[in-house]
Amino acid sequence: MALLKVMIGNMELTYLGNKELLSLHKTAFFCSRTVGSNAVMRCYDWATSIDLSDTVIVSGFQSKIEKDVLHLLQKRHAKIILVLARSIYKTLPQELQTSLDDNRLLIASTAHHATRTSKSAAEHRNEYIAQTCDELVFGYIGEGSILQAVFQKFIEKSNLLYNDM
Repeated sequence: MALLKVMIGNMELTYLGNKELLSLHKTAFFCSRTVGSNAVMRCYDWATSIDLSDTVIVSGFQSKIEKDVLHLLQKRHAKIILVLARSIYKTLPQELQTSLDDNRLLIASTAHHATRTSKSAAEHRNEYIAQTCDELVFGYIGEGSILQAVFQKFIEKSNLLYNDM
């Protein structure tokens, strides 16, 4: 499968996979790196109960819980858009290959020149995800997390699964 580069405004995005997923209803999933067990269970419950018939799940799948949710969603044959805050993989991780082969995966890069994820690149990725998704689900937002700003900016389309503040 070939890489596709697209300019959206002043941002260059690189895509690999099924670009048609962008035209479907998109639900973002975010979760802080630091999270309590009560929030973890709510995230897992959400991932195993969400209706996947007409929605695509979008995330950076960067934190531990986000990665766990990705695995749960893949087992359910979900349509997924993985947004990287770094360049597209030179070698695709094996756990993504089946989803890509089945046309259920789009990988997008918002930082096509970076080989590692930086805080500013992660903020840029999260902003892109929040802007392009129809609804945002936050599993948990830790104190001081960069997700707090995204939640506040897009509060009208946001849902917080667990809040202990």
